[in-house]
Amino acid sequence: MQLSASGWLYFIVGFAAWTADAFDFHALSIQTVKLADYYDTSKTQISTAITLTLLLRSVGAAIFGLLGDRFGRKWPMVANMIILGVLQIATIYSVTFQQFLGVRALFGLFMGGVYGNAVAMALENCPVEARGLMSGILQQGYSCGYVFAACANLGVGGETDTWKTVFWIAAGLSIGVGVVRMAFPESQQFRQRKEEGHKEVTPAVFWQETRGMLAKEWKMCVYCIILMTWFNYYSHTSQDSYTTFMLTQKGLNNSGASIASILMKTGACVGGTIIGYLSQWIGRRRAMVLSAFLSACIIPAWILPTTQGGLSASGFMIQFFVQGAWGVIPIHLNELSPPAFRSSFPG
Repeated sequence: MQLSASGWLYFIVGFAAWTADAFDFHALSIQTVKLADYYDTSKTQISTAITLTLLLRSVGAAIFGLLGDRFGRKWPMVANMIILGVLQIATIYSVTFQQFLGVRALFGLFMGGVYGNAVAMALENCPVEARGLMSGILQQGYSCGYVFAACANLGVGGETDTWKTVFWIAAGLSIGVGVVRMAFPESQQFRQRKEEGHKEVTPAVFWQETRGMLAKEWKMCVYCIILMTWFNYYSHTSQDSYTTFMLTQKGLNNSGASIASILMKTGACVGGTIIGYLSQWIGRRRAMVLSAFLSACIIPAWILPTTQGGLSASGFMIQFFVQGAWGVIPIHLNELSPPAFRSSFPG
């Protein structure tokens, strides 16, 4: 079960990329009220930016996943992370709401490109017996990104213009991960494929292989698309507007809602790691189904409390199981992926 030093390096950078991606996304979702005040519009209109981001995320996942399988994990990820940082800065300088929406839509395209390459790079270097645990830890990079964004929001305070500071932090984190990724080589698996005779594969041949894979594995593709459609609905409805819900429906202030959000996502980090590890023993699908069922049982306790303590505790528990189920997803998709498409298939 021992992971080599290079394996740890690839895993840590994959984790950091996924964390930065999540920070970038949640820098908006946890500051919906501030942004609505800044652009003098409704919270519903600000939520449109989240919707646009998620709609275009799938397109970016397909594009950058295929680029990762064709050209390697390194340079698509480097470009991806640096452009994400630039788009965070562009968001800060968006003067009108229409400009803001346009930048966030473009952001969604590049946000979607991170996951497939990060998962492939992080997990393909792990020993088989460690992949359940490492999958659970990797997936919680998303929760860590949320926690860091909530901490930044707590640190800058509740004044309207402070949203920009959180976006500056997010931009620096994304660009920093991209620069770090430049410093070490392509993944061992991709280098081996080139050494085994795949070096001269032309784009035409690669796209032909892609079409062949889709023709052969279309049932698995449909299963994974349906699974991930439900899982994305499952997680985003449980977290994206919860800070806004606590601010507007439960009467918490910026500090109280931020602290409750941090505790909520701490539960996600714990649950994803534990249930990801358990999936190594009870199976991937059983772990996901059990976690999803238990999270459904907690829904009443999640929405009914009126105090910061009650909302924090119930948020912790529901995210323990929501992200517990998600903790299995990276390795589940990786194991279902055709070997030559481990960037594009999970994406």
